[in-house]
Amino acid sequence: MCNGIDDESEVVPNPKTRTGLPDISGADVDVDGPFCIIVMGVSGTGKSTLGSALAKTLGVPFIDGDDLHPESNVKKMASGQPLNDADREPWLELIRTRAEEICNEQKERAEERILDGETSPSPEGCHMGVVIVCSSLKKYYRDILRGEKKPATDTNRIPEHLELPHPDALATYFAFIKGDRETLMNRMLNRQGHFMKANMLDSQLNTLESPEGEGGVIVVDARQTTEEQVETIRGGLRKERKIAN
Repeated sequence: MCNGIDDESEVVPNPKTRTGLPDISGADVDVDGPFCIIVMGVSGTGKSTLGSALAKTLGVPFIDGDDLHPESNVKKMASGQPLNDADREPWLELIRTRAEEICNEQKERAEERILDGETSPSPEGCHMGVVIVCSSLKKYYRDILRGEKKPATDTNRIPEHLELPHPDALATYFAFIKGDRETLMNRMLNRQGHFMKANMLDSQLNTLESPEGEGGVIVVDARQTTEEQVETIRGGLRKERKIAN
């Protein structure tokens, strides 16, 4: 099991024969320490499929953000009531906290490996980081996930002052699956058992505040295959972390 993470998160090593994708060396992504990649976008873009494949390729835990909703949110959604920002804020904070916990556990185990005489801080094919799926449609939500803003106590007020993360804070990147309405609608129509309707997609597209132009954002095309999307993210991650190779 990579990084010794408990069973609450899926951790799958990435031998080439399992995914058909080449492995990346520890120097490729770990030189700047642990990282968190959040796969984001509207419903129907294939976030879970991409997130799972990316986590397997990098040998890091995979978390579906929806699994971390508090019971109050689950009950509200089950009754057909939409969530508001007051509902989402503690959930987004929990996602950030869980990512930090996982990466702190990984760092502790890496230190133990070095003290035990291991030549690498992580098992072969594994890295220190986590991949999370979360729609993250608004910049305010993404700022919480980056650890840059504390939730507003008043749901009608967005904090005026940006609270920058600590210099040693977990490096966070967003993989934005971008697609036009026609592409996304065709994807959903071809997915068996998917309940998303056109008006629901339109609502999410209207809510979406594109992350393009924000720091640490890697854009992937919804028309690409999952394997191509993974390669795009790996290349973007190297660039974001200023990796030469």
